[in-house]
Amino acid sequence: MAKHSTLNKIKIGLVQTKVGASIDENLSKTAKCVREAAKKGADIVCLQELFATHYFAQAKDRKLFRLAEKVHGKITNFISKIAKDNKITLVGGSFYEKGEDKKYYNTALVANPEGRMIAKYRKIHIPHDPKYYEKYYFSSGNLGYVQAEINNVVIAPLICYDQWYPEAARINALKGAHIIFYPTAIGWTGDMRKNEPFSAQRWENAMCGNASMNGIYVAAVNRVGKEQDIDFWGGSFIADPFGEVIKRASSSKEEVLIAEIDLSKVASSQEGWGFLRNRQPLSYKDLVM
Repeated sequence: MAKHSTLNKIKIGLVQTKVGASIDENLSKTAKCVREAAKKGADIVCLQELFATHYFAQAKDRKLFRLAEKVHGKITNFISKIAKDNKITLVGGSFYEKGEDKKYYNTALVANPEGRMIAKYRKIHIPHDPKYYEKYYFSSGNLGYVQAEINNVVIAPLICYDQWYPEAARINALKGAHIIFYPTAIGWTGDMRKNEPFSAQRWENAMCGNASMNGIYVAAVNRVGKEQDIDFWGGSFIADPFGEVIKRASSSKEEVLIAEIDLSKVASSQEGWGFLRNRQPLSYKDLVM
């Protein structure tokens, strides 16, 4: 359960953009958006999943493995620099990592206002469906669930498909997280828009449920724009510890979403409803079968 934060209110920023073919142009746009968030008072800023590149997992292509880089490469150095330049904590969306073990990961880094990396999380739940061939490119993360503490505020990064697994949110809540950030890349394919028109709302509902059941804030950051066969639906949002959306971005436009959140709501939700306090862990053994 989250310990009480000495800060009652902080501002968080979510950067929702279109992504082009040029990594340099994507980084330049992202840097501009982070500066805007910082000028508007954001203490913590989160980028979207694979923010520097197209969502390349729509097809299987060995040549695309060249997009991967090691930590301290171009993208990770960029994350460190813009956190330091803007004196904010940055949840660096995610990037395509070539690990030291020669495996490839979808990885989120957290940099503090001095530009120092204070957390590294590798996406654990990996989808594999038409237009989302992620198991071809990514191994499941091997670092476990990760938290970072900034001025007694505990944050945790999870990545996209992780949002559908309540166990991941619950573990982070039990380890003290006040806020879970979900960098995301999700959108409409033609069949999905036709057969599952409720999916964008289902996506939002899942994370609002994670917020409510754990008494924490969640912040989901999605991209916009059409890339090949996916029309990304945006809709980045922040939900409070009672599962209520307090701010939501456009479904089609680039946007820097800023919201002030009241961390005292974490304690009031957790203590009032007792979902964490009244768990019965011995009855959950079947979950690890």
